Amino acid sequence: MLIDLHVHSTCSPCSILKPSEILANARSLGLDAVCITDHDTMSILTQCREGFQPDGLLLIVGMEYTTDQGDYLIFGDVRSLPHGLSAEVLLPAVRDLGGAAISAHPCRTWRPADTIIFDQGLCSIAEAENGRNTDVENGMAMDLIEARGMTAVAGSDAHSLEELGRCPTRFTVPVNSVRDLVDALNQGHCCPSTAHRSAA
Repeated sequence: MLIDLHVHSTCSPCSILKPSEILANARSLGLDAVCITDHDTMSILTQCREGFQPDGLLLIVGMEYTTDQGDYLIFGDVRSLPHGLSAEVLLPAVRDLGGAAISAHPCRTWRPADTIIFDQGLCSIAEAENGRNTDVENGMAMDLIEARGMTAVAGSDAHSLEELGRCPTRFTVPVNSVRDLVDALNQGHCCPSTAHRSAA
């Protein structure tokens, strides 16, 4: 199944993508699920119901958590985490809560992740493809992932409707809930869906 793991709604101040637009258009873009991952908030839960929508789309809510050592998409029971944690504190905390963490755009020129995080084994999943990155930045991310034996995923990083679904991740096991998503990510049952991106 195809999931866009990285989508920003208007709950992120930098996004113009309305929640209603995400829900109305995701299925027609070939997506089975969408993860709304706003910057340092899960307040979208006051506007949308997580889970399966009437058209069969699965909506999952996570968060893009900002640290000085890079940004991380976090999923699971993570709402209790305070803001302002370092990556070296955040990532073990997500793991202890039974969640999953993805390094978002790890090689973006103006906001790269600190590679010491990967060297220490604190994060084993990273975006190899990000819809807002350059091809060079995505290539560097793939090199980083392959060199460290990490799990590669993709995400549109959509901030507008035109960007939604640009870089989905293909899951090789059923994902019917947040718990399923966390388990599939942590077990590596996924990969970037390059063919879908090329056709978009």
